[in-house]
Amino acid sequence: MRLNQEQKGFSLIEVLIVVAIILIIAAIAIPNLMRARMAANDSAAAKSLHTIEVGEIGYSAAYPTVGFPATMPPLGGASPCIASVATGCLIDNDLATNSNGNGKSGYQFAATGSASAGSAYNDQFYATATPNSNLTGTRAYCVADDGVIRLQPPGTVTLVPSYNACLALTPMQN
Repeated sequence: MRLNQEQKGFSLIEVLIVVAIILIIAAIAIPNLMRARMAANDSAAAKSLHTIEVGEIGYSAAYPTVGFPATMPPLGGASPCIASVATGCLIDNDLATNSNGNGKSGYQFAATGSASAGSAYNDQFYATATPNSNLTGTRAYCVADDGVIRLQPPGTVTLVPSYNACLALTPMQN
C-alpha cells in the first residue's frame, strides 16, 4: 500500500453535505416562487376583468337594444369571428367561454348582465374572477358597470355572489 495514493471521487459525507445544502436552498426558494406565481395570477385576473369590462361596455354600445349580454360567451366568438349579437368578437374566446375548464391563470371568470327594475334591456352587469384554490390566487375580484375593479379581503377566495355584493367591496387601489 502506498501512502501518497491519490484519492478519486467524493466521500459519503461530502455528498451528504452537498445534498443537504441543495435541500436547504430549495426549502427557501420554493415558497417564494409560489408567492410570486400567486401574485402574477392575481395581476392577470385583474387585467382579464378589465378586458371583460371593456368588452361589456363595447357590446352594450354596439347593441343598445340588448344592453349587456346575460352571460359572457356573447362577448367572444370562434375564429374567424363575425360580430353579431351572439358573437360580439370583443374579447378572446377562450376567456369568454372558460374553454379549457380551468379558467385562465388559476382563476375562473363569469359575467352576468341583468335589467334593473323598470328597464326593458340589460342595463347593469357584474363580472367575477375567482381563484381555482387558495394556491392559485390570494383573493376574488369583481367589476360592475361602473368600471371599478373591486376585491375581496386577502385570503377570501370565494365567488362574489351578486351585483350588490360586488358594489359593497373595496375598490382596488392602482
